[in-house]
Amino acid sequence: MKKTIQNILRVGLPMVFGGAILWWMYRGFAWQEIQEAVSVDMRWSWMLLSLPFGILAQVLRGLRWRQMLEPMGEKPRRLTCVNAVFLSYGSSLVVPRVGELLRCGVLSHYEGTRMSRAVGTVVTERIVDVVLILLLSAVTLLSQIPVFMRFMNRTGMSLETILSRFTPTGYMVTLVCGLTVMLMAIYLLRRFHFFDRSQQTVRGLLDGLLSIRHIRNKSLFWLYSIGIWVCYFFHFFLTFYCFSYTEHLGPMEALVTFVLFTYAVLVPTPNGAGPWHFATKTVLMLYGVDGNEGAMFALIVHSVQTLLVAGLGVAGALALVVAGRNRKL
Repeated sequence: MKKTIQNILRVGLPMVFGGAILWWMYRGFAWQEIQEAVSVDMRWSWMLLSLPFGILAQVLRGLRWRQMLEPMGEKPRRLTCVNAVFLSYGSSLVVPRVGELLRCGVLSHYEGTRMSRAVGTVVTERIVDVVLILLLSAVTLLSQIPVFMRFMNRTGMSLETILSRFTPTGYMVTLVCGLTVMLMAIYLLRRFHFFDRSQQTVRGLLDGLLSIRHIRNKSLFWLYSIGIWVCYFFHFFLTFYCFSYTEHLGPMEALVTFVLFTYAVLVPTPNGAGPWHFATKTVLMLYGVDGNEGAMFALIVHSVQTLLVAGLGVAGALALVVAGRNRKL
């Protein structure tokens, strides 16, 4: 019973949290407005042009992951690694963050890769991604300090105004966000409990964490790593040209928005739903986009990109099943 309740909360709370933010942002919108924006106002050619970059980002993740496993004597097939990444992102739409362990399990099941080593390389991947995002954030911050200052002021995060703007509701929201972060931290710590404490498991984790030191082609590794984030950026930036009210915005405006919503999606909701929309709308408003138009842009772009992630997840799962059956024949 306790396990069932935990599973319900694990799936339900992120959806409720993200859904509450979405309801608050779009409570005044009519379905006809959204339908008209998609069928009349939107330039689908630019959206379709952006989609291959989203696919390529995940493909590069799979190739980079395989490269990190090679120094430990693990040589899974490239296609299995890529499909495992597809499946991991798709599954995270249902249970946020579960995909990282799922893709390790896929490699263990289909390729015989040691689970602890796979997890270690995933942790290393995340460390590399964090370093790259921090560097990108620093460059963006230095070049766009005025924009960030306006963002801080508008969202009530300015040091001069934060105390005066806090209402009882504000304190309640802060408390809820704090509890959410704490619950997420506890969940991340508890999710590794299925590992035993044997020396072999610990050694496997360390091997995975330190695998980057023994990668043979480090230039290719960093090319993959940078390429992943370049693809993510163009996956988003090209969508500016889908709408008349964002087509005048350039790469730097897209970069500011990209950096801020990258941090927003750390909140454990399905594909960042809710926080992603709020961050994107707020930054677009700083660049002169009307609030309703910014909210519409966020809703449509996020919905299409989420459908892409879901589609890739289904395709990855089917490809893995077919490949598994073929190996048994």
